[in-house]
Amino acid sequence: MPRTTDRITIGETSISYLIDGHGVHNPDTMMPGVDWSAHPGSLEDGQLILTFGSFLIRAGTQKILVDLALGEMDVNLPGLAHVKGGRLLQSLAAEGLSPDDIDTVVYTHLHLDHIGWTSDVAPVPNTPKPKSPSGLTFARARHLMAEAEWRHWTTEAAGEMGGPDAEATIKPLDGVVEFIGNGDTIAPGITVEDTSGHTPGHLAVVVRDPSGASTESVFIAGDIFHAPVELADPTCVFSSDVNPGQARAVRNRVLQRPDTVIAAGHFTNGVFGRVTPTGGTYTWTPVGHPPTSR
Repeated sequence: MPRTTDRITIGETSISYLIDGHGVHNPDTMMPGVDWSAHPGSLEDGQLILTFGSFLIRAGTQKILVDLALGEMDVNLPGLAHVKGGRLLQSLAAEGLSPDDIDTVVYTHLHLDHIGWTSDVAPVPNTPKPKSPSGLTFARARHLMAEAEWRHWTTEAAGEMGGPDAEATIKPLDGVVEFIGNGDTIAPGITVEDTSGHTPGHLAVVVRDPSGASTESVFIAGDIFHAPVELADPTCVFSSDVNPGQARAVRNRVLQRPDTVIAAGHFTNGVFGRVTPTGGTYTWTPVGHPPTSR
């Protein structure tokens, strides 16, 4: 089962992974063409397990969430996965926080498993909603994303499977969402980087020590990475990559960043890690640690 808690600090800034749930996925559907026999330990009972969650950044007095996980759903997607979420607000409460304490929400992108807590209705695929959304879950927060991401899902890809639901996600955000782009600063030491490829407006969030005392950074990668097999086999393609070649080029570029801890929110054995080149591929070493009680 996925590890449920993880934290890392950069100077005075802390980043905690808030678990929401996990999914049991068909590996051949999610990553077609992978020879799984060459990657022992990557599957559990023949299935690919991915976690769903959010990253909480505490930077001074600011409290920022990167992505909003899956939401309250327990659904079987035939031939693809069984996914279950619903724990994010409990994980936030364990940090001593409520939704009203969050200043900023940053979306790396708008796939279903990164937006589930946008409103108080989770957009369960192919299922009628039990009620209409009453508003944003994090009503006091700014909601930030790349303009290209918003335009993609509200125009040419509107209503596509795996994207944001018009009623549960797009409508509550319309008129509220703010657009950010490559190099923009969210808070002291926290910037965004254009990593489009998985989706047209995919962003990563980069966290540095604003004091400059530490040269290390944490790279919150969104869906640049889904599982460690993508480090061992850089030719992997993920099924929902909009531009597979560009997504692969971004992934390979990120793996070569110096002094970087990668935060990969779908990994099950610790979401924070460092990568080490090993003869044309890379190995993953988890570095996070369980949070102390607050």
